[in-house]
Amino acid sequence: MNQPTARPSTSSRVYVARLKGTAVFDPLGDQVGRVHDVVVVMRLKGAPRAVGLVVEVSSKRRVFVPLTRVTSIDSGAVITTGLLNIRRFSQRATETLVVGELLDRQVTFRDGSGTGTVEDVAMEQHRSRDWYVTKLFVRRNAGRGLVGRRGEALVVDVDDVTGLAGTPAQQGATALLATLEDLKPADLADVLHDLPDNRRLEVAAELDDERLADVLEELGEEDRVAIVSGLDLDRAADVLDVMQPDDAADLVSELPVERASQLLERMEPEEAEDVRRLLAYEEHTAGGLMTTEPLILAPEATVATALAHARRQDVTPALAAMIFVVRPPLETPTGRLLGVVHLQRALREPPHQLIGSLLDKDVDALGPTDDIGKVTRLLATYNLTALPVVDENRRLLGAVSVDDVLDHLLPADWREADDDVTDRAMTRTAHG
Repeated sequence: MNQPTARPSTSSRVYVARLKGTAVFDPLGDQVGRVHDVVVVMRLKGAPRAVGLVVEVSSKRRVFVPLTRVTSIDSGAVITTGLLNIRRFSQRATETLVVGELLDRQVTFRDGSGTGTVEDVAMEQHRSRDWYVTKLFVRRNAGRGLVGRRGEALVVDVDDVTGLAGTPAQQGATALLATLEDLKPADLADVLHDLPDNRRLEVAAELDDERLADVLEELGEEDRVAIVSGLDLDRAADVLDVMQPDDAADLVSELPVERASQLLERMEPEEAEDVRRLLAYEEHTAGGLMTTEPLILAPEATVATALAHARRQDVTPALAAMIFVVRPPLETPTGRLLGVVHLQRALREPPHQLIGSLLDKDVDALGPTDDIGKVTRLLATYNLTALPVVDENRRLLGAVSVDDVLDHLLPADWREADDDVTDRAMTRTAHG
């Protein structure tokens, strides 16, 4: 049997051993590093979930790149969104490295036909855009009753073997997270809210950075301040780095001044700069509500490019509905705002069409000091999910989305008001 290659099939299957060493590029085509390993999380039920790549960048430094920031894995190239956290990768207790730990692991075939050695691991992207380990390339070990089959190599489903998960201690931590994995961030936040303080911090510390960031955005002020204050500074800074800048700014503003200052110093410079800019605005103004990372493209971009950006998992549905078209630079504060392209309009056009020809120039822009009342009136009047925020030179500073406005209009304790949601989440957790 020929050993499988890393080239993705029509089902997006990628073999990790062959992926190692593959060049990683940003959207402009510049190489940022090479794949060193793949990080997976074992689950109590179902296939292990692949959560990110360990990428070796300059000076042999290894960093973590979430798979949510990978737009393409193809033969000889991995393409990312360009958002790269350069902090050195630190493996967590519930994470497993495929190349470093799973290759050469001994597994037992469930059909009783003996044992084998894992030589490669295949992951596939599902319709949910999540990646899961689905296949193993295994070579049978010598054993009684296997005459003529010694050394046989075969591809098997991950469910066809046991022994892949590792030590009992690792399995115990995995089992705990597996009971919470399918909960939406808001429901998981309800579960954490009802846990004792120590237990809440233990569970939060075991979540990966992006999952914890999503949960913190759904927690009340007291809970999220307690969690971030209980994490070590570097871990807390990592989590703030992957939060939406407006949510990170809200959280930082709630922390004691000394803790906030320490975290800003440890965050990635670009992320920290976004947070500092947002902290300069009053809370209930367009500047205080906005995110600095909406979907921004140049007029020369195609519809296909715009739709690819809208499909990114880290973009909320409210922000995905509108692409802001500007002159360079494309990072906020950008060049002059030319107009917006609505997702619904883009879906009606051919992929090669330039978005500069689809502009809606009539959407009213906000100033950073405009109050929440004006923001709400404009969103309601024109049935929009987001609005641009510009400076006096019409440079795009960010965008305010309807979900951010709702968060500020609702009472401060609205998350604790729906006991039914908490009861449902706790019931799901109790029964796995």
